[in-house]
Amino acid sequence: MTKIVIGGQMGKDDIKKDLQKLTSGMNVEITVKSDLDAAMAIQNHQADFYIGACATGAGGALAMATALLGSEKTLTVATPTRVLKPDEIKQGIENGKIAFGFTFNAKDTVLPEIVRALPL
Repeated sequence: MTKIVIGGQMGKDDIKKDLQKLTSGMNVEITVKSDLDAAMAIQNHQADFYIGACATGAGGALAMATALLGSEKTLTVATPTRVLKPDEIKQGIENGKIAFGFTFNAKDTVLPEIVRALPL
């Protein structure tokens, strides 16, 4: 089973609902946590992937994940001025990224791409 934790600062319940729809029928468990608890779950191997949103895509979305996991494990998928292309998201995952941050208003665009790229 793949475990996804949702941290960050914005829209956690909405992100969970969207992820549940996108992963329907897959062996995936999705849990909402505080950003610190979510990052710690990844660090302690209690979860596989971290997803978070905030106004900038990196600050409140990924700050704790970056602090605990290091920048080599995090990927800002969308900022107010840029949204990564699907192949950039896939490449990030292939390069070991396991924590993803984005602006909340980009969730409908980036969540399907993240789910497609993850090895679920």
